[in-house]
Amino acid sequence: MRSFITAVTLVINVLSLIAMVVGVLLHSGRGGGLSDMFGGGGSAALGSAAAERNLNRITTVLALVWLFSVVALGMLLA
Repeated sequence: MRSFITAVTLVINVLSLIAMVVGVLLHSGRGGGLSDMFGGGGSAALGSAAAERNLNRITTVLALVWLFSVVALGMLLA
């Protein structure tokens, strides 16, 4: 049972890591970033401020999920 929980936690860890990296890359920085590739001109799009806020929240939640999964893996593998 412990190996199953460890495997599930490891999968959650890897998926949250990949999603967090994608979320960070989608943020618009000084030069626009990768979000311009998907959304056109970042400031020209309607509701871009709301989209950026939601992206901040999603990235924060993914970072917390990743952090808790790292702690859980540390406890499971110790």
